[in-house]
Parts: sequence; C-alpha cells; structure tokens
Amino acid sequence: MNLQYVRHEHPDPQRKRLYRRAILTAIAGNFLLAVGKGAAAQISGSSAIFSDASNSLADVLYSMLMAVGLYFAQQPADDSHPQGHSRFEPLVSLFITIMMAAAGFTALHESINRFLSGATAIDLGWPTAALIGSMLVKVVMYSLVKRIGHQADSPAIRASARDNLIDILTSGAALVGVCSSSLIHPLLDPVAGVVVSLWIFRTVWEILYENLGYLTGRGASSENTALIIAAAASVEGVLGVHQVIADHVGPKLRVDIHIDVSECLSLHQAHAIADQVQVQIEALSMVDLAFIHVEPTAAPPQLPDNEE
Repeated sequence: MNLQYVRHEHPDPQRKRLYRRAILTAIAGNFLLAVGKGAAAQISGSSAIFSDASNSLADVLYSMLMAVGLYFAQQPADDSHPQGHSRFEPLVSLFITIMMAAAGFTALHESINRFLSGATAIDLGWPTAALIGSMLVKVVMYSLVKRIGHQADSPAIRASARDNLIDILTSGAALVGVCSSSLIHPLLDPVAGVVVSLWIFRTVWEILYENLGYLTGRGASSENTALIIAAAASVEGVLGVHQVIADHVGPKLRVDIHIDVSECLSLHQAHAIADQVQVQIEALSMVDLAFIHVEPTAAPPQLPDNEE
C-alpha cells in the first residue's frame, strides 16, 4: 500500500493572476509616489511631506516583500511543508511591519528636530500639488487593490488595500500641516509630521496583531465558528455537533470537528456523511482544511407519518 505524505493541492491560475496584478499595482504606484513626494520634500523642506515620503518608501519595500511572500505561499505542498506554505504570507507581513515602523521612527525624528529647531513657513506650490496628487493616486490604488483582495480572498492584499486607505488620510494630514504652516503658524508643519508618524505606528500595530494571530494559532471568531457548525449540521445524517476546534494556520482556518451519526449506519454510510461534511466546511472561504471525526449515537425515534 502506498502511503501519502504530502497534501494534494490544486493551484488556482486565476488566483495567481490576481496576486500579480495586485503586486504590480502596489509596487508601481508606491514607487511613483515615493519619488514624487521625496522630490517635493527636498524642494520645500516640509517635515510633513518628508514623513509621507518615508511612508511611501516603506510601502515600496513592503510591496516587494509581499511579492516574495505570496510567491512562496502559493507553492504546492512538498516534503518540507506537507500541508502547504500558507504561513509564509503572515511571516512576511511581520517583516513588513518592521520596515513600516522604521519609516515611522524616521519621520517622527525628523519632525521633532524641526519642531525643536524652529520651523519656517512652507510654500504652498509643490507640496500642495504633490500631496493632492498622492491622494488621487492612492484613491485609485485603494479601489483596485481592495477589489483584487476580495476576489483572491487574500488577507495580505486586503491589508495592502487598507494601508492605501490610511495613506490617503496621512497625506490629508500632511496637506493640512503644509497649508497651516503658511496660513497659521510654521510649527504646524512638524506637528502634522508627528501626526503622520502616529498613523504609521497605528497601522504597524494593526498588521502586527493580525498576523501574529495567524502564526500563533489564534482561534476562529464566534461568527466563523457558527458558520462551521451550520455547514456541518446541514448535511443529511448529521445528528449533532459536539466539538469544534478551529484555529488559524496561516491566514485560513484548520478545523477539527466531531459529529454524531446514527449507530445503526454502516461504516461506509458514516464515512460518506463525513466526506460530505468535509466538503461543506472546506467550501467556506475562511477554511483551509477540515478534519472530521465521526461518533455513533442513538438515533431519535421516527414517528409514523400520520402522527404529529
């Protein structure tokens, strides 16, 4: 008898195409923004734009790492990783948070130094054009990447879309700082730079928290657990569900579930029910694998058709 040691997987070409489209959009868009905002920061001397440019540069680097991570995550199971490579995706996300945090600290340091040394009013020409252009580009990127993330059902790509949305807000904060430095007080520009840095740190924490859960086996939410139980109970022949253990192994869930079936069934019939339960649970978008345990129980008495 031949023993199976590696999980059988079927690569999804459409999913790979969506990943490539999202990665190219992220790298090209963020590179264009980093260059444009960096030039505007150099010309104007604006701390707020420098902070925003640092954020865009970090976005370029994390987009490249995301490309590497998604490439490995999509590789089929092999002898070294018999259940697949899905954990590569959240692992790379942790490296992304490190680079984003470094960009945040750089921007914060620059803003504090300018605040302590005294700031000068920022000309509204290039900075205003750079920030408005950045916000428009990010709106387009957010729309595209968000749609791809939902189509590919990828947490990493959805996180990238969320980062684009936050970038719109940080660019808006930088724009307020630049305008305020000229119209109200010069010190409002480095203050806006600090605000941008804090937005970066907030995003770092959200991504870190999410992906640490993927790597450390965080349990399924109560909503997802209810969906899993409902999927199992919908199969004809399942009399009950008395144990569900669902936790993250990478971005998706592995489910260990115990179902009750009639003790009168043959082994073949019970096995067929278990197979159908597995199909129903693994059809849920948040589930990667389901392991079904069948236990016999006394079937409820059947009333004649003419009795209520």
